[in-house]
Amino acid sequence: MVTTAEPRPARIGETEKLTINLGVVDLGQIDLLVQEGFYSNRTDLIRTAIRNQLAVHADVLKRTVARRTLVLGLLDVTKAQLERAKAAGEMLEIHVVGLARIAPDVTPDLARAAIRSVIVLGAFHASPAVRAALADRIQ
Repeated sequence: MVTTAEPRPARIGETEKLTINLGVVDLGQIDLLVQEGFYSNRTDLIRTAIRNQLAVHADVLKRTVARRTLVLGLLDVTKAQLERAKAAGEMLEIHVVGLARIAPDVTPDLARAAIRSVIVLGAFHASPAVRAALADRIQ
């Protein structure tokens, strides 16, 4: 895998909305815990539960990230990075757990010429035109 972009941790406040369906009994129990002051709101409980589960599986996640050569966190791909890859005859494989962003000034032609594949477990931000150009390469 050739990746020239440097990963960086996502900034506080950079979140993605997630919708879940819960049964009424589970929801009622969550509301009861919130009323009793264990959590400030439903979202606080759900975030805490998710973080606890991620902590339980932290070793597996680390091994999987290393085995699959994934970038963990935020990966910003710039026009200059893609131009360098194209000039060197290389194609980037963008494999991220977290957030991958393609700069807004990247053209669809440049993206197709410099990006071999995109695998993002999390969120992928790119212009609609770049997304369309890479549609067959996004897994």
